Amino acid sequence: MKIGCVKEIKNNEFRVGLTPDNVKAYVAAGHHVYMEKGAGVGSGFTDNEYIDAGASLIDNAAEVWALVDMMVKVKEPLPEEYPLFKEGLILYTYLHLAADKEQTEALLAGKVKAVAYETIQEKDGSLPCLAPMSQIAGRLSIQEGAKYLEKKFGGEGILLAGVPGTPKANVVILGGGTVGMNACKIAVGMGANVTILDVNLKRLEELDNRFGSHIQTLVSNDSNVERAVRDADLVIGSVLIPGGSTPKLFKRKYLPEMKNGAVFVDVAIDQGGCGESSRVTTHDDPIFVEDGVVHYCVGNMPGSVPRTSTIALTNATLRYGLQIAGSGLEEAAKANNAIAAGVNCYDGKIVNKNVALALDCEYTDLATLI
Repeated sequence: MKIGCVKEIKNNEFRVGLTPDNVKAYVAAGHHVYMEKGAGVGSGFTDNEYIDAGASLIDNAAEVWALVDMMVKVKEPLPEEYPLFKEGLILYTYLHLAADKEQTEALLAGKVKAVAYETIQEKDGSLPCLAPMSQIAGRLSIQEGAKYLEKKFGGEGILLAGVPGTPKANVVILGGGTVGMNACKIAVGMGANVTILDVNLKRLEELDNRFGSHIQTLVSNDSNVERAVRDADLVIGSVLIPGGSTPKLFKRKYLPEMKNGAVFVDVAIDQGGCGESSRVTTHDDPIFVEDGVVHYCVGNMPGSVPRTSTIALTNATLRYGLQIAGSGLEEAAKANNAIAAGVNCYDGKIVNKNVALALDCEYTDLATLI
């Protein structure tokens, strides 16, 4: 199979879909890999490293799109890339379609076989291609939140860990999944007062057993969330429904009750955000203030640490990519339910239930098409 990888064009997105080591693995399996020149530079990988790994370098992205059977990316294609779609192309990347009807319609119109990293799901319910970026985003959320608590950014001017004789910051984490747990780990490590909320009692028990007296666990409901954020200095939104729109747990009505200069980091913004007041921001312009609360809603948070993010991501995506390339998407999906769960669009139809529900579109069972 002809495998392609192009330079990401999303704002301040420096990750790349394939590392030189990934190229070696595809080439060793008998595939041809075509890389756009300079695609890996933002993550610290030179063109010569890709050449040494066996890739063919192509001058521009359009040529790569035209050449290949499967395109491996990091982020969803942007509108300027839609004209490069072609029928039967396998697109293997993050898609986040529940919050992007325009992209969905373009994929359907182009009859692209779209496989989303974020919905590849193993039997145990784990999301292996989402997990590494969730780990990074969770840890970054505290790092970024601590920065924007600084007065010059509109924050309260409070140090997360405090010092002897001063109050520590109150950190509230909405959602105890991979993002929430990693945010909790860093916040606890920095010495903040941490409250974490989730609807899953078993998950709360796991977090309580792990962090003990260092955290407060609460069942996530409107009353508990409202009480918790009222006293919060930093709120982390880390709610996820695989493939679906994120529920709006952080209500706009909470904002006037919160501290002036408190910070809200919405890690769920890729799926529409878990805050009613959230809107997508970029690394160039990461924050806005509403009712005195600083909002950080960057849609590609891990892109700010591309070397770490690229290696972590491709460690997870490679094995599924090799299976898709080796067998073809149809046979790979039949053989591996995790890959089947990753297919969002196929032959002009939406084949993921949560995406179809979020966009109020017709759902088609993938099994009836392959």
